Amino acid sequence: MKLKILIPILIITMMISCKNEKQESTETTPVATEQASPEASENQGQASVTDKVSDANALQVAQSLPDFSTLVTAIEAAGLENSVVNAGPLTIFAPTNEAFGKLPEGTVETLVKPENKEKLAFILKNHVAPANYPDTQLEKDAKKGRKLYMASGEYLEIVKKEDGIYVGGTKILKTVKVSNGWIHVIGDVIVPKDK
Repeated sequence: MKLKILIPILIITMMISCKNEKQESTETTPVATEQASPEASENQGQASVTDKVSDANALQVAQSLPDFSTLVTAIEAAGLENSVVNAGPLTIFAPTNEAFGKLPEGTVETLVKPENKEKLAFILKNHVAPANYPDTQLEKDAKKGRKLYMASGEYLEIVKKEDGIYVGGTKILKTVKVSNGWIHVIGDVIVPKDK
C-alpha cells in the first residue's frame, strides 16, 4: 500500500522538478539577435580573446614591444595568430625588426603578400618549437648534440659557444617567459635551407 502511494508522489515530484529546470534554462539563456560583422568573423579564435587577468602570451608580448612589429605583421599576414597564442607549451625564436632588416631588400614586403601566405607561414613555423625549451634546457640539449624539432617539420641545430647559445645558426640574445611557453629573441631570421 505504501508503495502505491510513494510511486505516484515520486513521479509527480520528478515532473515538477523537470518542468522547473526547463523554465529556468529558457529564462537564463540569452538569444543572439545580431549578426557578426565581417571584421568580427575575421578575428575569431584565441587571438581575439581579451583577458586582463592572465599573464601575457607570446603574441601579446610581441605586440607590446616595438622591436617585434615586423614579426607581428608577418604572423598576422600568415594567419598564424591563433597558433601563437594557444596554450602551448611553445618556444618561439623571435627575430627582431633588425633581424628582418638583414634580409635582402624587398623580401619582407614580398612575403607578406597574400599569394605568399603559405611560404611565409612555413618560414615562421621554422621559428616555433612545439615544446617547452627554457634556455637551461637548450644548453643541456646543445651539450648532448640534440636538434630541435620545429613546427615547420624541420630540425634546428643547437650549439653552445663561449658567447651564448645558438639555434639554427643565430644567437639567442634574450629569453622571456610567457604564459604559453618561452620567447627567445634572436638576431637573424632562420630561413629554411631548402625553401
